[in-house]
Amino acid sequence: MKKLMGFRLSLIWLVMAVAASAQNSPAPVLDIAGQPLRRGVEYYIKPAITDIGGPLTLISLNGSSCPKYVGQEGTSSSRLPVTFAPFEENENVVRERKNFKATFSAANTCGVSTTWKVGERDAETQKRLIEIGDGGRFGNYFLIDRDERLRGNNNIYNLEFCPSELCPTCRFECGNFEALMIENGARLMSLGIDDTPLAVQFEMVN
Repeated sequence: MKKLMGFRLSLIWLVMAVAASAQNSPAPVLDIAGQPLRRGVEYYIKPAITDIGGPLTLISLNGSSCPKYVGQEGTSSSRLPVTFAPFEENENVVRERKNFKATFSAANTCGVSTTWKVGERDAETQKRLIEIGDGGRFGNYFLIDRDERLRGNNNIYNLEFCPSELCPTCRFECGNFEALMIENGARLMSLGIDDTPLAVQFEMVN
C-alpha cells in the first residue's frame, strides 16, 4: 500500500512539473493562420508592410552567379521557403526569443549550405550582412521576437541575431534584421540596433 501511495505521489509531482515547465515556456511564434511555426515545415517570410519589398530570398551582388545574401527582391515573385531547426533538439516548435537555425529550401549548385549566417560588413554602412553558409559555433543561430510597434497583432515579428541561448555568459554583437537598400530595388538583410527592424509574417507553404 505504501509503495502504491509513493508511486501515485511521484506521478502527481511529475505531472505538476511538466505543467509548470509548459507554463514557463516562451510563447510559440505564430504564422499568419495563427498556428505555431514547427521544425522542418516550410514557410515564406513576408514583410508585414506589403510595399516594402517581397518575401525573403537569395540575392547576388556584382553579377555573381552564386547568390549568397539573404534579402528581398523588389516584388513578391521571387521568394524561397525557409525551414527552422530550434537549438533544443527535443523542441519541435519555434518559440519567441529561442534560438534556431534557418535554412532556405533551395537547390544550391555553388557548394554552399543555404543555412543563414551572420557574414561580412557592408563597406559603406559597416553593418553586418546576413548570408548563407557555415557560421561557426554561434553565427548560424537567430531568434524571433514580437514586433512591439504593432501591438494588437499577434502574428507580426522581428528577426534578430543574438545566440544567447547557446552561451548565456557570452557578449555578442546582437541586432535586428533591417533592410539595406541596394540596386534595382533589392534589399539586403543587415543587423541594426536602431528602431527600424523589418516587421515580418510567416506563411506556411501549401
